[in-house]
Amino acid sequence: MRKQDLFRLCLQNLLRKRSRTFLTVLGVVIGGCSIVIMVSLGIGMKEAQDKLLAELGDLTIITVTAPQGGRGKVKLDDAMVARLKKLDGAVAVMPRQTIDLPDLHLYAGSARRYVADWVTVTGLDTAGMEAMGFKLEKGERPLKPGEVVLGQYAAYNFRDTLRPEGSNMVDRWSAGWNEDTGKLNDPPPAYFDPLKEPLVLEAENGEYKTSLTLKPVALAKEDYSKGMETGEGVLMDLKDLKVLTEKLHLVKKGASPYQSVLVKANSISQVAALEKRIRALGCATESMESIREPMEKEARQKQMMLGGLGAISLVVAAIGITNTMVMSISERTKEIGVMKALGCYVRDIRALFLAEAGCIGLMGGIVSCVISFVAAFIANIVTLGGPTAENLRIALLGGDGPARVCVTPPWLLLFAIAFSVLIGLGSGYYPANKAVRIPALEAIKSD
Repeated sequence: MRKQDLFRLCLQNLLRKRSRTFLTVLGVVIGGCSIVIMVSLGIGMKEAQDKLLAELGDLTIITVTAPQGGRGKVKLDDAMVARLKKLDGAVAVMPRQTIDLPDLHLYAGSARRYVADWVTVTGLDTAGMEAMGFKLEKGERPLKPGEVVLGQYAAYNFRDTLRPEGSNMVDRWSAGWNEDTGKLNDPPPAYFDPLKEPLVLEAENGEYKTSLTLKPVALAKEDYSKGMETGEGVLMDLKDLKVLTEKLHLVKKGASPYQSVLVKANSISQVAALEKRIRALGCATESMESIREPMEKEARQKQMMLGGLGAISLVVAAIGITNTMVMSISERTKEIGVMKALGCYVRDIRALFLAEAGCIGLMGGIVSCVISFVAAFIANIVTLGGPTAENLRIALLGGDGPARVCVTPPWLLLFAIAFSVLIGLGSGYYPANKAVRIPALEAIKSD
């Protein structure tokens, strides 16, 4: 039988019982909508989870420390750094050392007008900042001695000595929370631009005092996975920090040269395995994996549950298709006999009934995808706060804004259509085989 004849007969038979066909397709539509919407909700929850974790920092960063504060057999020295660089899955390794003295002050402005009484100073390999994933809000990474990178909000730690106590600092949290974006509003401007003012660092450790002029060349983007200093501290090259610690006599005999080491994994999936390799060296580790893994597991469980609920609806639809095809065969027994008597091949009769079942699944799948996509789009628009140009873009394509409630990727729609067709073909297989087994003479004699 030619394909065009098969298609024509298929449409004729489906249109012969329009009400029955409509109700059967409706069952597939309900089942398809259920599974698409349920899975979309699961993907939406995963997107919200990923955005939440992304706000906490780089998920591929592992912070390595030595037990007992670096004392004992395991030390974070250059030899350990070299061993960490050789580990499978490690794409970047950066040693760090932090000084946090009570008598450490940072001055800026004419006549030292602005002063920060609490400062965290961290030394690291500034040449490796890009490879480690450090991002800069402004400026370029340090290239010369004395050049430093400030935390994104370091300027807000300064108080204005010419203003009265209680109103001499800018509160960067005063802008409040933006309900539409789900983020803090941009803070008010600081008293001065930290990249345009040289800074003077004064530190005291007992009888040892030192003063150091710093030239800020960039602002780091806040990322607590790389240390709180990216938000409010000072990042300088390890060589400059070494000079500072020697002047202050902060280096203790037997202690590790480095306070911690940042290790960047090749991907999120390799973080757990890389942590095991690091711990095998005797080091302690800390990463976002302890938070991400339980959340990932919970998200998968919810997706499976939601997908299972949708699949139940499709099973019900499959039963409806089977019932429709069985009834159709019962009503068309004589037609089947005539087809056999005229010499129609068994495979053609089977193909006819399978095509009818597949068409029901195809129509139901397409309609369910259209309805599901529109429903998901409307739900996203409502939760985002209304049909603005930006909300329309986010609802369709996603982005850096708030997470969507329902995420319907193209592969899900294609899967739903293909699955609906397979459901239709599977449901029609038994009735089709039943049809070809009816003897021609018996079929012709039937009423």
